[in-house]
Amino acid sequence: MPQLFSVLASAVILLVAVAGLPPRTMAGEPEKEKPYALIFGTVWDPDGHPVYGVRVKIRRADQKKARWEVYSNHVGEFAQRVPAGKADYVVWADLKDYKLPSGKHLHAGPEVTVHIDNDERSDIGLHLNW
Repeated sequence: MPQLFSVLASAVILLVAVAGLPPRTMAGEPEKEKPYALIFGTVWDPDGHPVYGVRVKIRRADQKKARWEVYSNHVGEFAQRVPAGKADYVVWADLKDYKLPSGKHLHAGPEVTVHIDNDERSDIGLHLNW
């Protein structure tokens, strides 16, 4: 009887493990990742220092509203995947409700237009003003 219980328990564990796998993995096919382009950037203050915690918005040039929103990390960098293929994107810093620890006020610099042709990386800088 203990052997039967052990066999049944093993079968149940195996079924639970297999049922939890995605269908492509069960069929032995590797999951294909869709191609993408990457907009990578750094937010800079007027003195040339990277700025942490700035909200960065990105939209397609032919649209009015931002589709993506990311924040700059501790070294001022941000990254956003966008669909591969020919398109123009507009990137800008949104400083609403943003305060520097020093008390100085920053103002958004000019928007940056990014042209993507395919599945590539485009590096940009967002420069803020006092």
